[in-house]
Amino acid sequence: MMARGAGPAVEAGIERYEIRIKGLLDERWAGHFEGLDIVHERAGTTRLAGPLADQAALYGVLNRLRDLGITLVSVRTIPADGGQS
Repeated sequence: MMARGAGPAVEAGIERYEIRIKGLLDERWAGHFEGLDIVHERAGTTRLAGPLADQAALYGVLNRLRDLGITLVSVRTIPADGGQS
């Protein structure tokens, strides 16, 4: 089933996202990002990954990061096959 919107048609359903931020996010902030896995990476970055219901939920996370003064490094969707295709 395809959903229609202002942009190109996309498959209906929940998307998985990977958001990288500069620095190591302290565990006390985990409650602000419920449902997302928080992984500290060697490069001194933190990866937040998991499902988000829609674009509004994605923007909610991005706005929260901005409000906390956290520098965004990258955002990408995670393919349903985990990038194995």
